[in-house]
Amino acid sequence: MRVRHSALVRVTHWTTVASFVALLASGVAILLAHPRLYWGETGALGTPSLVDLPLPMILTGQSGWGRYLHFLSAWICVATGVVYVLGGMLACHFRNDWFRPADPPKYSVTQRITYTAVVFVLFPLMIWTGFAMSPAMTSVFPVLVTGLGGQQSARTLHFIVTNLLIVFVAGHVVMVSVAGFTRHVAAMILART
Repeated sequence: MRVRHSALVRVTHWTTVASFVALLASGVAILLAHPRLYWGETGALGTPSLVDLPLPMILTGQSGWGRYLHFLSAWICVATGVVYVLGGMLACHFRNDWFRPADPPKYSVTQRITYTAVVFVLFPLMIWTGFAMSPAMTSVFPVLVTGLGGQQSARTLHFIVTNLLIVFVAGHVVMVSVAGFTRHVAAMILART
């Protein structure tokens, strides 16, 4: 079966890959500054945590670059996601490829459910929890943080969703490798197999 991807899908895919790698690296730097998770509004050294992650705590104030890169990469990822969803809706990509599969189907039912959950559940939840940790956003829209139970709850949920996305990416790479890595990557770069 020949796999063809539109320019929109290819560009947004690789932009998302680059921003996800930057988000992951910067997120680890931020997490190492305080590898404890809390629930509610507050959490700090000396207070009981929900989870103490088995990571070294680096309290040297070196997470500034991580926060800057995280913020920049997050906005790139959000903009890319908006372009992908709007472009996909205009091109009927979701309806044709996900909800009314061709004969033979381009994607399995499991793939369609997983991609739908990632695009329309995990990414929006990641954005919401990210906004809920931003004092600038929550000062204007306090419901962002109160709807999640507090800033530390948002941070914990952000961590959980990050891990779910890492599992998705790992599964995605394994599936592409099993199905023919070179052929599928060529299709995602050049739009042809």
